[in-house]
Amino acid sequence: MIYLDQAATTMPKPPQVIAAVAEAMASLGNASRGAHSSAMQAARVVYDTRVKLAGLFHASGAERVVFTTNATEALNIAIQGAIPAGGRVISTDLEHNSVLRPLYRLEAEGRTKVDFVAADRLGNVSVTDFERLIRPDTKAIVCTHASNLTGNLIDIAAVGRLASDRRLLLIVDASQTAGALPIDMAAMNIGILCFTGHKGLLGPQGTGGLCVREGVEVLPWKVGGSGIHSYDRAHPTQYPARLEAGTLNVHGIAGLSAALDLIAEVGLPAIMEAESALTRRFQEGVAGIGGVRAYGDFSRQPRAPIVAINIRNEDSAAVSDMLSESYGIATRPGAHCAPRMHEVLQTVGQGAVRFSFSWRNTLREIDAAVEAVRELAG
Repeated sequence: MIYLDQAATTMPKPPQVIAAVAEAMASLGNASRGAHSSAMQAARVVYDTRVKLAGLFHASGAERVVFTTNATEALNIAIQGAIPAGGRVISTDLEHNSVLRPLYRLEAEGRTKVDFVAADRLGNVSVTDFERLIRPDTKAIVCTHASNLTGNLIDIAAVGRLASDRRLLLIVDASQTAGALPIDMAAMNIGILCFTGHKGLLGPQGTGGLCVREGVEVLPWKVGGSGIHSYDRAHPTQYPARLEAGTLNVHGIAGLSAALDLIAEVGLPAIMEAESALTRRFQEGVAGIGGVRAYGDFSRQPRAPIVAINIRNEDSAAVSDMLSESYGIATRPGAHCAPRMHEVLQTVGQGAVRFSFSWRNTLREIDAAVEAVRELAG
C-alpha cells in the first residue's frame, strides 16, 4: 500500500513507537495510583512526556500539559471550560467539526454567540477580518492552525498579537501542525493549544492533550478519580490533575514519548523541508492534468502537507475507491468534517479526495500517485 492519508493518522508508526508501547504494556502500572515500582515508572514516563511536549510547544511548564484521548476531547475541554458564558466567540470557515460542534452547542444553549471569519475561494482568511469582528462582548478566538482540507495556514502569530492586544483568549487547534510545523505558545500568545498525538506527532491513536498557558483557567469537563485528595468531595484544582480525571493511557503516552524523541532527533526543520518537497512535487504533478482541480493556496508557504483534489465531476468516494482498489493508494474522500470549508469551495455534494503526506513517504510514492491521477483523469 502507498499510504497517503497521513492527515487522518500517520502510518506505519515508527518501530521505536511500536516497541515503546509493547514494553509499556508489559511493564507499566497505573500512574499516580501506587508507590510500587511499576506505578512509579508509569508516573515517570507520563511526567517525562509532559516535559517533552512543553519544550516542543514552548508551554508554560510541564504541569500545564494535560493529556486527553485526542484533540476532539481537548477542544471540548477548552471550549466548554474556558469560554465564559454571555460573550461572543470568533472562529473561521476553516474549522473542523471538533471546533464547530462544541461552539454550536454553546450557542444552542444560549451561552455564547459565534461570529465566523469568512474564507476566500482559495481558503484563506485575513487577520483584519478577525479584528473587524471583535465587539465589546467578544471573549475568545477559537481557530485551527491549518485547514485539514486545503492545508492553508492561519497566521497564528498575527492572530495571537491581536488577541493579546484586545485581551481575548486564543484557543488553537493544532491537529494538523503539531509535529510538522514549529509552534511557540509564548511567542504566538496562544492561551490554550489543543493537539492530537497520532498525526504529525507520530504517536499512537488515543493520545492527545492541551497545553494551558499560565494565568488561563479551565473548568473541568469531567471529575472523578485523580489518585490524590481522595477524601475531598471536589475534584483537585491544581494542574494537570484538574483536567485529568480517570486513568491515563500510559501505554499510548509511552509510545508518544518515543515519537517525540524521534522528532527531536530528526528536527522540525528537516521534517518541514521533506514534507514541503513531497507536497510540492504532488501538487505540481497534478496541476497540468486536464480535468483535475486542486484546492487551496499553494503560493503561500509554509503549509500543512495536504493536497485535496477532484477529477471533473466524479464523486470523491468513487475516485478514492479506484485509487485504493486499482493502484493500492490510500487517500481520504468526502467532507473531512469541514462543512464550512466545503461550502466555500462549492464542493458540498462532491466532497474532495485528500492526499496527505509525511516526511516518511518517498518521492517514488508521490510519483506513483501523480501517475494514478493522470490515468484516472484520462
